[in-house]
Amino acid sequence: QSCPRPAGQRASQEPRSGGLPEGVEYIPTRKKGKNPMKPVGVAWYSLYARTRLGYLFYQRQVKKARERYPYGHSVPQPYCVPGVKILPIPVLSNNYSYLVIDTGSSQAAVIDPSDPLAVQAAIEEEGVILEAIFCTHKHWDHSGGNEVLCQKHNSCRVYGSALDAIPQLTNTPRSRHSPLADREKVNVGRLTFEALATPGHTVGHMVYVLDGGPLGSPHCLFSGDLLFLAGCGRPFEGSHETMLASLDVAMGLGEDTLLWPGHEYALECLTFASLLELDNSALEQKLQWAVQQRQEKRSTCPSTLGEEQSYNPFLRTHRPELQEALGLWQGGAEDPDAFRARVLKEVRRRKDLYQAT
Repeated sequence: QSCPRPAGQRASQEPRSGGLPEGVEYIPTRKKGKNPMKPVGVAWYSLYARTRLGYLFYQRQVKKARERYPYGHSVPQPYCVPGVKILPIPVLSNNYSYLVIDTGSSQAAVIDPSDPLAVQAAIEEEGVILEAIFCTHKHWDHSGGNEVLCQKHNSCRVYGSALDAIPQLTNTPRSRHSPLADREKVNVGRLTFEALATPGHTVGHMVYVLDGGPLGSPHCLFSGDLLFLAGCGRPFEGSHETMLASLDVAMGLGEDTLLWPGHEYALECLTFASLLELDNSALEQKLQWAVQQRQEKRSTCPSTLGEEQSYNPFLRTHRPELQEALGLWQGGAEDPDAFRARVLKEVRRRKDLYQAT
């Protein structure tokens, strides 16, 4: 079976004439300044992350998404190289779970199983044995399917950070694999996954790297809510300095690494980024490509970390052109990373005040 990687066809556009591509509208939610919704947002996050109300809200999300998107919010595009198949599973209104299959043994792992019915359907269609669930973090839209899948698959183990309250996290005293520590590795069939601690979005957020070396392919980064195409997650449980350090960990994986994010946010994130850097040709071209992809309801993943460095403002805090666009300059005695964290904070502030439809 052929599973070609989606091609990133790129066409130029004029960012200054008309500003945004057709079908994309910029809506400033309030005048520039303090976000008036921030206190409400903090209260809501606490309820969602720490009480049963969050689980009930998640169940409502699942029900509505199944009704609205009976076949998923996007057309999945499998990625295949000899020895492995990666199947994105579109779930909820914009999440992705990923079924990663060792094609030699038919053993598989799933990353962030939001909707257990959608994940189970993919498992049955592929005819594989679910051996592992890798959870990037505790939020219900990434971990809500753990319990149901564990009931269906007795040998399946749940992996994640002990710092996050991940449902069904396997915790057997003699197992060195669960919960996972930073840089710990887990084998699923002949596939090797490495867990990297990337706190910020939550205190125990982890990303997972599929080692592509033995497969003759690039590494694959399953980034959860750390990193999106042209975007990054909100630092709900960490400082901007912490988030910057976590982003740097991800970027240390190499430019060829394939990025498999936890959400389909590409069009919104690229549109926002285009308002910051008006003369970034790589950004213009990627935005035009993403518009075409989303018009056809096609997934925009994967990208590569090399691509992301050319247009993702959260990864360009070191770039003078972005700093100038934000009106920020490094103080004479200011530590370079402290300045980059200040740039990241300003990008995050502007993104939080932005909405795209």
